[in-house]
Amino acid sequence: MLSKEVSPLLFSIILVFCILGTVVFAVSRKITEEMSSSAIHNLSESLVLIRGTIEAILMKESEFQQLIAQEIAMMDDPEEFVSTYNRNQTMVKMSIILEGKTEGVSNTSENFSEEGLDFSAGETVGGLPISQSYLNDMGTWAYTMKCPIIRDGEKIACLYIEYIYDSFDEALPEGFYNGSAMLYIMDAESERLVLKPKGMGERNAGHVNLEDFYRANRILEEDLQEEVAECIDQGKDIMFYHDIQEQHSLIYMWAVNDGAIYLIGYVPIEAIQQEGRTVNQNILVVVIVMLVAFFLCCLLYYLNQRQQMRVRKEREKEREMHNKQLAEALQAAQVASNSKTMFLSNMSHDIRTPMNAILGFTALLGKDAENPSKVREYTNKIMASGQHLLSLINDILDVSKIESGKVVLTIGEFTIEDLMSSVDTIIRPMANAKGQNLHTSVTGLKHEYLEGDETRINQVLINLLSNAVKYTPNGGNIWFRIIGLEQYSSQFEHIRFEVEDDGYGMTQEFLKTIFEAFTRAENSTTNKVQGTGLGMAITKNIVELMGGTIEVSSEVGQGSLFRVELELRILDEQGIKKEEDKAEEDMEEFSLEGLHLLAAEDNEINAEILLELLDIEGINCEIVENGKLAVERFANSEEGEFDAILMDVQMPIMNGYEATKAIRRLEREDASKIPIIAMTANAFAEDVKEALDAGMNVHVAKPIDMELLRKVIYQCMQRKD
Repeated sequence: MLSKEVSPLLFSIILVFCILGTVVFAVSRKITEEMSSSAIHNLSESLVLIRGTIEAILMKESEFQQLIAQEIAMMDDPEEFVSTYNRNQTMVKMSIILEGKTEGVSNTSENFSEEGLDFSAGETVGGLPISQSYLNDMGTWAYTMKCPIIRDGEKIACLYIEYIYDSFDEALPEGFYNGSAMLYIMDAESERLVLKPKGMGERNAGHVNLEDFYRANRILEEDLQEEVAECIDQGKDIMFYHDIQEQHSLIYMWAVNDGAIYLIGYVPIEAIQQEGRTVNQNILVVVIVMLVAFFLCCLLYYLNQRQQMRVRKEREKEREMHNKQLAEALQAAQVASNSKTMFLSNMSHDIRTPMNAILGFTALLGKDAENPSKVREYTNKIMASGQHLLSLINDILDVSKIESGKVVLTIGEFTIEDLMSSVDTIIRPMANAKGQNLHTSVTGLKHEYLEGDETRINQVLINLLSNAVKYTPNGGNIWFRIIGLEQYSSQFEHIRFEVEDDGYGMTQEFLKTIFEAFTRAENSTTNKVQGTGLGMAITKNIVELMGGTIEVSSEVGQGSLFRVELELRILDEQGIKKEEDKAEEDMEEFSLEGLHLLAAEDNEINAEILLELLDIEGINCEIVENGKLAVERFANSEEGEFDAILMDVQMPIMNGYEATKAIRRLEREDASKIPIIAMTANAFAEDVKEALDAGMNVHVAKPIDMELLRKVIYQCMQRKD
């Protein structure tokens, strides 16, 4: 009887649990499908954001190139501008071909032709044709945009700029689906895989092209490949499932720039369904517990629902964070592009101003060549404009070196008296020209001879004082004070440099950004002052590099006060003085007249200027056009015929480094002894090191300072003797 009652009950329980199990199974499957669908939707959103990032970069590159083309159109010598244009991390090569010619020049010192670039696909970015992808001279995948240069409604040339795909890497996210997703960038026309962003899958799983991608992942179905090819031809997006490396995966091919390039890759379904599997495991636990006790099952089911809600919230939070990262990456790319545009705009104005003056007075110089007073006037103004242009270029180079961490301090001995004298020599004429009163004082110093980077300290003080002159009205006052403070150590002099003026002053809002690059006080008066807006940023970085501090206080209409504090090592004054009563006497007796130099210089204008400057000093100089000719001329010369060699670095056929090494290897006694002086515009610290490593004796940066060259030749001759 009991068994008869138990059987229906047991049957009912089994039936209930079967129904419940069926319901649980259906719910589990539905949750898995929904979460998979949500994950695929998230993947699509990520790909859309990546596409937007890349297209934004391409559009900014197009706008940048059109801006450069407009600037070149206003120049008398477009080829000279292009050949001397500096590279950057995004743009590695700039070339130009004049209308009616098949070859042109590049900023890589080589001839250039369109041969080898394929624009036949007809793809464009911002209206500019873009070539198929190719491996450039550095072995990096790249592409080229070309832009016509229009002057007065007529095409005068075509500008070509080569960009590298590696520049996309910094703007793209580190990866998604915890690095389990694979992503490549493919050139649609050639179907070559040109970039694999960092953090996107394992590095050893790289492929060469789409066919290799198919073959390596065993996507061999011809109908599927035909469908993909059709979508690529039409510039459409496509997703499909396939087994890859024994894992069921979702393959995606996402069109960028109307299908010119594609984002291709895959993500394992296991990664997409990870959250779904977690939910199913929890549900399974609930079902097992329900077999023990229905009440406990209900309790655990309730707890499990709370767990699911927490998982969903965490997933939503993760998705929001991921989308935020992509949005920030896109914004960073836009900010970088805007900074580039702003910088080019500033430089376009600030560089063109002294350049216009140089060109204008040069034209007047030719017109009034017979009038000595006019010639002197125009020459002085050309020199002033040239010095201003050089200061702008130096500011740009300084910021570049500071940002790349390549600034190196040159520590040496100097005196405060010499420092004060050199600064006063430069600033006082500027102040006198505006009728300003320059007050200088030195107080509290205990030692005269110190050790530090005199050039950089000089640069800091001239930046501060020249700004004081610029932003102080005619007849104003400027105070330059050097104050000895209480020493923290007996081995170091604690010095404060103060630069004060009673000029226009600055607002409190501007003081917050004064040490940031490209910032200048904006008002109707100060807007007339030219400059890059880099001086204060350079000054702060140099001061901090020397272990010092800089601070500023100012009020509008009351003037400004800058304070710089440094600690400089104290030197033995007596020994230094003796070495200097002797060095000065030797220098006074030394004369350059009668020296015979060999110079390697490929630029005709530079060579002509060099000859004239040396002729003024009574030096006989023989010019050759490249390093190879310099080696041959020295090898064929009599021993002692040349006193020294001036060696340019960037030359055709054989550069200066190679020529120096070749001379040092010659089997003649004077080959290892003759002074070889690097004479080049490459003025970075690494350039100096490379010159010395090649066997040169010393490095002198262009433009040539004859007083410095005289000192260098004297020192080289002393070492040789």
